[in-house]
Amino acid sequence: MKKMNFKTAIIILGVLCLAVSCEKRNEPETDSADLAGELTENKTLLSGKTYSLSGGLHVKAGAVLTIEPGVIIVAKDDDIVDYILIEQGGKIMARGTATAPIVMTSEKKEPGAWGGIHICGRAPINVTGTQSKSEIGDALYGGNDPADNSGVLSYIRAEYTGYAFSEEKEANGFTFYGVGNGTVVDHLQSYKGSDDGFEWFGGTVNVKYLVATDNSDDSFDWTEGWCGMGQFLVAVQSPSATIGYECDCLIEADNNSKNFAAEPVSFPILANLTLNGNGSTLNKRGIRLRAGTRVKLYNALVTGKINCLTTETKETESSLVEGISVLDHIYLAGKLSAAEGIYSADMFIANPNNGIQKDFNLVSGYIGTVAGGKDMSLVNGFFVKTDYKGAVKADNDWTAGWCK
Repeated sequence: MKKMNFKTAIIILGVLCLAVSCEKRNEPETDSADLAGELTENKTLLSGKTYSLSGGLHVKAGAVLTIEPGVIIVAKDDDIVDYILIEQGGKIMARGTATAPIVMTSEKKEPGAWGGIHICGRAPINVTGTQSKSEIGDALYGGNDPADNSGVLSYIRAEYTGYAFSEEKEANGFTFYGVGNGTVVDHLQSYKGSDDGFEWFGGTVNVKYLVATDNSDDSFDWTEGWCGMGQFLVAVQSPSATIGYECDCLIEADNNSKNFAAEPVSFPILANLTLNGNGSTLNKRGIRLRAGTRVKLYNALVTGKINCLTTETKETESSLVEGISVLDHIYLAGKLSAAEGIYSADMFIANPNNGIQKDFNLVSGYIGTVAGGKDMSLVNGFFVKTDYKGAVKADNDWTAGWCK
């Protein structure tokens, strides 16, 4: 055998090392440490890495959890309840992008696999006293700071949430407990959760570009005095025969179930919504306004429910009659039902901008708009100027690339 000289050996060794290095770079990187327990100092989850979540991760006051674009967090399929909770004074800085969203998912690919993400802030709520405790994690929330800042949530998809902690407590995709309007929330999707897609317990946080897909309870839910603003909200529910379970309301809206007049009264201002139910004969309600809530709702398309809009409790219906609450530029493909008889379908369509039993076409269940709408940018600089009803224009699909 011909002997290899020293120089040749060094070259071959270098080539082999380079090949191994390239191979490693092409493989997905996984952080070896689980995310769990209490985070008391700043931590950054690095772009391109996959992290496992095992149990509850509590971001404590003074700590910041930074999540870079493209990070994947996978909740383990074990007997431990997995969730992420940002406590008062803690922050999450999670900025994905349309091409590199942050994905929070689970090993078990079915609704109810893990507990979702929960943010606790210091903005006002209307329960007894100024504070309460979160349903998940028993963390304090609420206070007297409407401008409280819990960080940034942007371009995030939360999949298969809704873990049942008990018969009365199930986790939503995204839950905002007394979150203040210093917090930035946009481009979020809650995908196939077994409870609500998004829920607000009081607070003042403003939101944009939210998508709730096939959540078995309500797509959007608010209570305890939420007074934020929102624009471009989408809810889609597939038929139960397709997904294997029923879905409840597209929006379920309360002020306070124990005290309908509790202050601050829930009173969000929302514009440009597309809400498409699954046609269920069991869960017939689309937008359900009750328990004293108020709302200003503009530029909405509601379909897929027998009763696309229902109103309940004298406080809620009276606010509509008195013009405190506003329903404007809203098309319903179905009916309106007023439980108290104070408000009525005739009052709704007395506004020529509104319509009942309207036909409109939606591609893929949510893409498409109807001409005519209120320019909410003239009301508040938070809103983008629009002149149409609905959330997603055919030539501007803002869900593309990051939604599932």
